Amino acid sequence: MPYTRVYLPLTAQHLSALAEGGAVGPAPLSAHAVTPALGKPGLTTDQEELEHLAWLAAVEDAAQHSRDGSLRRVVAAADVDSGDVAVPAAGSPASRVEVTAELDRPRIVSFHVDEEPGATEATDLLWFDVTELAEVRALLAR
Repeated sequence: MPYTRVYLPLTAQHLSALAEGGAVGPAPLSAHAVTPALGKPGLTTDQEELEHLAWLAAVEDAAQHSRDGSLRRVVAAADVDSGDVAVPAAGSPASRVEVTAELDRPRIVSFHVDEEPGATEATDLLWFDVTELAEVRALLAR
């Protein structure tokens, strides 16, 4: 089955659930991805640039919501079965999607976390491999 790369703002509770062997949920989960409304590779930009725009929207989404008291934004990049990704009819921003199933840890590719609490620029986020979940959780605890 084909996969869609999605970017999801996460909370400390989501990270705890993943660390305990659970999943991010319940579904539907608000996320961002390359959608027809965002654009198609080759028309105005390439696939990598479109994915970057979707990631930036997820970072902004993480900043706009109070994530259970954490002062750091957390975004996960995940590869989800394309059949579990729905594009709302009136999505705003254009990258908005819903993941219609809980997200298991094996689907997560990486985490992106603010280096410092209260950071505001996208360049302030650090990249962590999915195997570094403990380090991500420790960073949030600081």
